Amino acid sequence: MRILIDGYSLLHQWPEVAAGRPRHSAQAREELIRILTRYQDATGTPVTVFFDARYRRGPAPPRDGAGIEVIYSAPGQTADALIERTAARLVAWGEVLVVTEDIAERQTVEAFGAWTWSCEQFICHVRTALADERAELEQLNRREQSRFQNRR
Repeated sequence: MRILIDGYSLLHQWPEVAAGRPRHSAQAREELIRILTRYQDATGTPVTVFFDARYRRGPAPPRDGAGIEVIYSAPGQTADALIERTAARLVAWGEVLVVTEDIAERQTVEAFGAWTWSCEQFICHVRTALADERAELEQLNRREQSRFQNRR
């Protein structure tokens, strides 16, 4: 499974991400990327997020090679077109899930054989996955702490 996300669509539906910041700001994008990286790490599901270049000022920020794949459309190109083209190519290799609020984009990628979720569905899924991870880590920490104390 590969998840393809319309980044600005998701940011507009998730007001808690970079609260108080403009939805097209670098801070909002970076906060979303941080959350999606945590999600990818927790689930092992590869994530690619697409942003329209028209809202970015200056060059794309460098990526350190870790985390999710972040793609900016070229000038004159839309993130939607990139998502559709990517989904069409990847469905031959396995399941593809596209996350967007754009109905036309959803219908297009579904015609290629991809799955679609609304941003709200995905946000709920991310919250659950991260809460599950947090609970597992807390349980592991309690178990390790107890084991350490029993060694004394």
